[in-house]
Amino acid sequence: MNLCDELTIRMLLERHDFHFSKSMGQNFLIDPQIPADIAAASQADETCGVLEIGPGIGPLTSELAQRAGKVVSIELDRALLPILAETMAPYSNVEIVPGDVTRLDLKALIGEKFAGLRPIVCANLPYNITTPVLTALVDIPAIESITVLIQKEAAQRLTSAKGSADGAFPLRLQYEMESECLFDVPPEKFLPAPKVTSTVLRCVRRKEPPVAVRDEAFFFRVIKGAFLLRRKTLSNSLSAALPGWDKAAIADAIAACGLPASVRGEALTLTEFAALTDALAERK
Repeated sequence: MNLCDELTIRMLLERHDFHFSKSMGQNFLIDPQIPADIAAASQADETCGVLEIGPGIGPLTSELAQRAGKVVSIELDRALLPILAETMAPYSNVEIVPGDVTRLDLKALIGEKFAGLRPIVCANLPYNITTPVLTALVDIPAIESITVLIQKEAAQRLTSAKGSADGAFPLRLQYEMESECLFDVPPEKFLPAPKVTSTVLRCVRRKEPPVAVRDEAFFFRVIKGAFLLRRKTLSNSLSAALPGWDKAAIADAIAACGLPASVRGEALTLTEFAALTDALAERK
């Protein structure tokens, strides 16, 4: 069964009386080359256990199943479960887990399902859960790589050398993983077609962090604090995030790093945050 053929998809969905859900961000791929390219980009092989999120009707799942030792796909929409039971029937190494990925204990799930395998993630990720899901995945050290199809704008933010007005996660991702935008997927490659272009983002776990810090916990406390007050200066945001710290000492640390007093958190690179953390520690 060609799971990217539009006529086949429509007949399959009609047979199961399935209707697309906008709230779940359901957009099915209709070009077979795209799931094949995503699966290839993941570098999955028989030594890998692949965690997939939002398999839809399974075009990427089937590609991964032909490469990986095991594929575990988490699907929120129970209306898709009988469809996946049909489309994934040829693959004995695929397991569908019903549930909400934002509520599951992913670390425990990976430990349970992928014993003896190298855990990686590969998914056509629903746009509306991109950041919370990636945050959860990055915080699981066992996951070696993450290859996801997401909104292009989000992929560009996540591969930025700095944070963004939306938050500090790009810096966290940069600290833990090497990330790269691989290729774009235009809207017409989906059914229904989204209003935006998508991008395949690949993130590989670093063996060593890109910057050296004395106190990693304090380092991330400073980064998180820098984004506490949106549209406020770094000094004001850190003063609110670090209770008990003298505001003058914070301002002095910022100046010692050669940064202007009016600078905001989203303007700093990971290297600048490392220097700022050290400067703050010296003034405590």
